[in-house]
Amino acid sequence: MGNRWFRVRAGVRDWLVAGGVAGTLLVTGVSGQHSATGLDLLGYALLGVGGLALAAGRRAPVAVLAVTGLCAVGYQAAGFDVAAVAFLFAVYAAVRAGHRVVSVVMSVAVLAALPLAALASGLHDTGEAFARARGALEIAWLVAAGAAGEALRQAERRADEAERTREETARRRADEERLHIARELHDSLTHQISVIKVQSEVAVHVARKRGEDVPEALLAIREAGREAARELRATLEALRDDGTTPPHGLDHLPELVERAGGAGLRATLTIEGRRHDVPAAVGRTVYRIVQESLTNIARHADATRASVRIDYRPDAVALRVDDDGKAVPGTDLVPGMGLLGMRERVTALGGRLLAAPRGGGGFTVQAELPVERAS
Repeated sequence: MGNRWFRVRAGVRDWLVAGGVAGTLLVTGVSGQHSATGLDLLGYALLGVGGLALAAGRRAPVAVLAVTGLCAVGYQAAGFDVAAVAFLFAVYAAVRAGHRVVSVVMSVAVLAALPLAALASGLHDTGEAFARARGALEIAWLVAAGAAGEALRQAERRADEAERTREETARRRADEERLHIARELHDSLTHQISVIKVQSEVAVHVARKRGEDVPEALLAIREAGREAARELRATLEALRDDGTTPPHGLDHLPELVERAGGAGLRATLTIEGRRHDVPAAVGRTVYRIVQESLTNIARHADATRASVRIDYRPDAVALRVDDDGKAVPGTDLVPGMGLLGMRERVTALGGRLLAAPRGGGGFTVQAELPVERAS
């Protein structure tokens, strides 16, 4: 919207400049006390066309340069002693657009043609001195217009280069920060999680080798260790890479629910509605909410069953996670980092989240994530 409004304002500004220059040329031509002969009418027309052509200077600077130069030579030959103001504006616009060689060639051609046109009109027979003075003045104007256009072009190029440099610096700092975080996570967590995972695997193996029943808590610890190792590995890969590795999303929900069921919890997944394209941010958020909900159920709810329901709607994706745990209405809920993280993710996408005990017992987590706004 801002770019479109800027283009509209730039177009209006171009027409205002063109109209002002055309009006100035016509007023100057009228003040010369010309009659309404055919040649004079042609001169007025060339004055107006030369000024109004500047409105297209931003889109076609070379064409406008040629038109204004021809008009200047034409109305000089028609007897209108009017300075080539429109041509000066055109030179400025062409140089600013980077057409320096074309501007120089056209300027030399017009400078050579203007004295001849003025002499052909019969108004300048007072000597070579006046013609040279007039030519010197026009050369000075052309040099000034060209210098102004070149200075502005160089300033714009330096501003663009500075903006590019700032963006590259910001990206480089972000990459360095990501690598630093990845190193910290690897040094602080990888070893501990590996120890938990290996020890739980060994304990399960020894218990089964002895023919003993493996406690559910030990199986849950082993599965949690495996999941933590996978998540940490995926997080480190995402931090070290450039984001091309596909993250967990809606396609990974069946595997997530199946793993939750392997820790002594009967978990089911139900999908309603017709699957449609969902932004990656929404898919990641749905996955993380389901993951955190199932983790909380396994750790705190003392539940035996959990249900995950995904509903694809035309303009949103809704999810609901229920359990039959010990939570009852009226229980004071102290939100932990998991619930706070859910709420932050949903709010960032413009959605809604409800996490509270259910009327019939147990806990429910409901979220609705708009698709269009997130995309």
